[in-house]
Amino acid sequence: METTFTPLQALIGGAMIGLSAVSLMALHGRAAGMTGILSGAIMPKGDWNWRLAFLIGAILAPGLIVLVTGVSVPFQADLPPWAIILGGLLVGVGVTFGGGCTSGHGVCGIARLSSRSIVATLTFMATTFLTVFIVRHALGGF
Repeated sequence: METTFTPLQALIGGAMIGLSAVSLMALHGRAAGMTGILSGAIMPKGDWNWRLAFLIGAILAPGLIVLVTGVSVPFQADLPPWAIILGGLLVGVGVTFGGGCTSGHGVCGIARLSSRSIVATLTFMATTFLTVFIVRHALGGF
């Protein structure tokens, strides 16, 4: 499987993620963890409006980028459906036990120098590296 390195797009995307995280913390005092935002939108706790706006922005932003630049980003998952479903379920379990997701811990928590978030992010990354190694090299890929 080939990957393409796009440093300018990565820099712009990272800056936009950082700006949204800082804005949400400054305006609402909340970390921009997508799992927490989504669960709060599904099961409203009184602060539903900003959660819905955040999610709509996250969903519509890629379409806006395509409209503005005229360049689409092809997405292809060369995995069987059962592997995608299993992966989603495992991520859900990990988010529950980890007390947050990669965006909450990795973007917001590390920026606040939270030792819990640093450990959680290192755990996410080590698990990812190990999983990719096992799937691609030990099992020969899908």
